[in-house]
Amino acid sequence: MSASFFELCDTIQLIRKTRGTNAKIKLFAQYLSELNSVEDLQLAAQFVGEGAFSVISGKRASVGSRTAGLAASGFCEIDYDKVYKPCRTATGSNSETIERLLQNIPEAIEKREPVSLSLHEVNGLFHDLLDVSSRVDKIDLLQKMWRRMHPVEVKYSIRMLGQGSLRIGFETKSVIASIAKAFNYDKESVRYAHMITGSIGKTAVLAKEERLSEAEFKLFHPLSFMLASPIQSRAVENLSDYIAEEKFDGMRAQVHYADNNTEIYSRDLNEITHSFPEIEYFFKNSSLPEVVLDGEICVYYDEKIQPFQLLQKRMGLKKPSKKILNELPVLFIAYDLLYLSETPTFEAPLEQRREQLEILSDKYKIPVSNQFELNDNDILDELFDRAIAHGNEGLMLKKRGSSYEYGQRGKSWLKVKKPGGTLDTVMMYAHAGSGKRGGLYSDFTLGISVKSDDRYEEEFIPIGKAYGGYTDEELKRMNSEIKKLTVERYGPTLGLMPGLMVELEFDDIQLNKRTKAGYTLRLPRFKRIRWDLSPDDADTLKDVERLYKNRIEKERLVQGNNPSFYFSKTER
Repeated sequence: MSASFFELCDTIQLIRKTRGTNAKIKLFAQYLSELNSVEDLQLAAQFVGEGAFSVISGKRASVGSRTAGLAASGFCEIDYDKVYKPCRTATGSNSETIERLLQNIPEAIEKREPVSLSLHEVNGLFHDLLDVSSRVDKIDLLQKMWRRMHPVEVKYSIRMLGQGSLRIGFETKSVIASIAKAFNYDKESVRYAHMITGSIGKTAVLAKEERLSEAEFKLFHPLSFMLASPIQSRAVENLSDYIAEEKFDGMRAQVHYADNNTEIYSRDLNEITHSFPEIEYFFKNSSLPEVVLDGEICVYYDEKIQPFQLLQKRMGLKKPSKKILNELPVLFIAYDLLYLSETPTFEAPLEQRREQLEILSDKYKIPVSNQFELNDNDILDELFDRAIAHGNEGLMLKKRGSSYEYGQRGKSWLKVKKPGGTLDTVMMYAHAGSGKRGGLYSDFTLGISVKSDDRYEEEFIPIGKAYGGYTDEELKRMNSEIKKLTVERYGPTLGLMPGLMVELEFDDIQLNKRTKAGYTLRLPRFKRIRWDLSPDDADTLKDVERLYKNRIEKERLVQGNNPSFYFSKTER
């Protein structure tokens, strides 16, 4: 008998409530080991580790938050703008909102007749959503699906359709560890198989059938990207162990090329080739051997890398217009080589990969990053200041002799950055934490002032969510103050009167028309709690707009003297 989707969701919920990574891994490993069917194992690993569809399938159901919200409003017979949206704002989660509405609204309870849907059946329902394009049809299918589900199944099916994290403190590396534990493999063997197959479901099946050694890399399946850690979080005893590169103000991308065919993948492993036809054209006319490159897409003209905000206008476009192509030309800058002429190179040391990349750059005119020697902090500071003057984000430090640690965040790659700015914000909502901070409100929605802004009727609007950056004592003190300021309760979320102030640090400001402010802060985090300030001291939306404008208009130094401005040879 096929495994039930409810049992999987019940396990996911249990993992979410469990403290400690090892305990979470043990739970999921036990679940996987007890699955009898290979199909069930593949789907269970896929649903938890990748979402409704395998990453390498390229399939996306395109069920956005508005579509799901409208479906829930109709299902619960409530007004989308007056009831659903305020609930969504308060909880900070689309799926949590829908789960709670389905649990508590009589009209929704009456419509639901949960049955024991199998993983196979839910996979079929996901594919049904894939086969329709109109919002009306998607809403109809969602509502039919929800009639047969428990609220917890609805919540996690929505998150799976989003192809993102399930937000249970259990990411891909934990799924890999669970597969290893379930089928008695070491984690590195499972991680390697996952990296070269690109599929967590296939990896689980190979592990169960004791066939991990059969995993083979295939072109046009995106590889998990190597990640960098902030230098502040990693001690560096000797800078000369590292080589430096400028950290570009662009979009991470991976290019696969073979037999006159080019595909470009984003950091979340989605194919984005159609958005950047000039990069596709460059590679198709290059006569390169089979190759996979890691690098950055940047808007580049006037011999300068332009702000990331301009690149945003290109992202997601199915077919950029001639005007866009002329006004916002892009360049792919390579900085690592993962595959060349039928041979994976990610296990080779950094210097060997770099040497091969430079040979390709010389022969085929591929733009590549410059590298710089390091030996003391004065040179590091000089290089950092120059990178900032170029308009870039800072520096990347890459350890000599290191392999390409796909999907990992360790000490081999370090990023040296400075904050994009700070804002004094007011705490608007407090969300209950999980894990070791369970029982305390540790996630917060922060807002900016629009009191004097004729465009708004509210006094404050959200600008970002943040957690961390405070001590345990500060968290306890905040929770004490939160109790005094609470005016509304939405399940695990509290609505607060303006009172608590937070200086919010962030990397950048980006346009986001889906938010009330029209902007999103990139990587917002607590800098400090401003016990000395009042809500009257909160920064305004106009301050945000000014910071964004300054970022766009900041003068940048010329980056190079020719279209492939980064020379392939390491500077000494």
